[in-house]
Amino acid sequence: MIVLDNILISEDLVDKKFVCDLTRCKGGCCEDGAAGAPLQEDEKAIIDKWADTVKPYLSATALETLQQKGHYSWNDEFGWGTPTVDSDNEICAYGIRLSDGTIQCAFEKAHAENKIPWKKPISCHLYPIIAKPGKNGDYERVNYEPRQVLCAGGCALGEKLQVPVYQFLKEPIVRKWGLDFWEALDTIAKGDWEETDFAE
Repeated sequence: MIVLDNILISEDLVDKKFVCDLTRCKGGCCEDGAAGAPLQEDEKAIIDKWADTVKPYLSATALETLQQKGHYSWNDEFGWGTPTVDSDNEICAYGIRLSDGTIQCAFEKAHAENKIPWKKPISCHLYPIIAKPGKNGDYERVNYEPRQVLCAGGCALGEKLQVPVYQFLKEPIVRKWGLDFWEALDTIAKGDWEETDFAE
């Protein structure tokens, strides 16, 4: 376990290798799960602001879902998240299924076209890193949790290219916790650290 301030980080972030292989997973993380993408509290207002901008990208079914469920929905287990399209294998309502089956995020597409400044929910951007509040809410747990089947291609590609998880996901890590945090992980990965145990 690595501890930086009040953040508990799995050593897998520096020890394991990962490079997302979209040609194999087809963006399946946008529909493989028990709920939509988890949202931070401030991201709800961001989605409200830009939802109309991304709606032209969405299917009629997705638009109907947003009309029925709202721009985000509450799940008793996971909290606030993006709504899912029930009739389409639980795909995120903001997911765009391309002709080859690949799922693209409508927010990310609008961002790439310089229509909005926000890329996508940070939980999506970080995946397969997952960050959750600790049991008492006064610290954060950060783990590397790739799906065994869906992310097999990304794990294999990461091993082939020898790219650590924290390096591949530098952009969202810096977005979430800042450059100093990422640089601390980089220092740890290079061996200049002391292991710290933490008990809940």
